[in-house]
Formats: sequence, C-alpha cells, structure tokens
Amino acid sequence: MFQQFTQHIGRQIHKDKQAFAQANHCVSWFYKTKHPPPPSVQGISWKGTPSSQPEWDCLRTYPAGIDEAQNDLARTQALLSVSLTFYEFALVADRNDDAIYSPAETQDLFRSLSLSYHDGDPTPDQVAALTGRFDNWYHKRNMDALMQGMSDLYERGYRVTPSDRVELDRVMG
Repeated sequence: MFQQFTQHIGRQIHKDKQAFAQANHCVSWFYKTKHPPPPSVQGISWKGTPSSQPEWDCLRTYPAGIDEAQNDLARTQALLSVSLTFYEFALVADRNDDAIYSPAETQDLFRSLSLSYHDGDPTPDQVAALTGRFDNWYHKRNMDALMQGMSDLYERGYRVTPSDRVELDRVMG
C-alpha cells in the first residue's frame, strides 16, 4: 500500500514539476522580451520550424502573454506545493521507514485523512481510498485539511525522519 500510494503522488509531482518549469520559463521569456531591443538588420535565413523555438511554445501556451503565464506559474506552484506536502505526509505516516504501513500506521493514516478504516479491508480498496483522497484534496488545493492531517500525525508522535528528508530531497531534485 505504501509503494502504491507514494508512487501515485510521485507521478503527480513529476507532472507538477514539468508544468511549473514550463510556466517559469515562459514568465522569464516574456519578462525578458517585454521591452526587446530594436531589431537589428538581418539577412534572410532559415531558422527552423516555429514549433521548435521556445518563444513559439510560450506564445502558443500563453497567447494572452505574461499575465497569463504568471497566473499559471502561481497555479502550478500551488499544485506542486500540495503534491510535495502530501508526499511528505505519506512518508511521515510510515513511522519506522520500512516502506510498509503497519496496521497501526494504516489506522493512523486513515484517521488523519478523515477516512474510515476497517481492519481487514482489501488492500486495493485501501489504496483506492488513499489515492482518491489525494486526488480530491489535490484538485481542491486543500492544504488546510492536509496540514490538519499532518498535525494529527505529529500529535501521535510521528516525525519527519532523516530517511524521509533524503527521499524528499530526491523527489524535489
């Protein structure tokens, strides 16, 4: 269950990092070209297809310009923050860092996510409940509920361990 849950979140983090990088690149590109220097006289030359040039990607993705790119940058940053925090939460819930949720850890995890837990529920159902909660809170950017869940784990003695920090650094890199 631990592997399936963290992999689900990890896939979203990968997508979020790519979207954030693109928005960040385009904001920088729009900012740099906002007041471009006067064009120099150039001879006729072939420069490849427009789709291979970064400026065309930015113009196609953000036809309204820098304001649209900045709004998307803020949105992608918020989503990346939720997915990274949820990943940290999933790591913290594995109290002994064995990459397996014990029955007690599973019960605490479900309680902290406001999910009902019944010992003996099939693992696929438990994984579906966890990934469903992630998807729901992610799309709603429900950082408040996530932080409440993290607080609940901390009150039960869970902590970010050195192993968790190494894994978070790896995922963020």
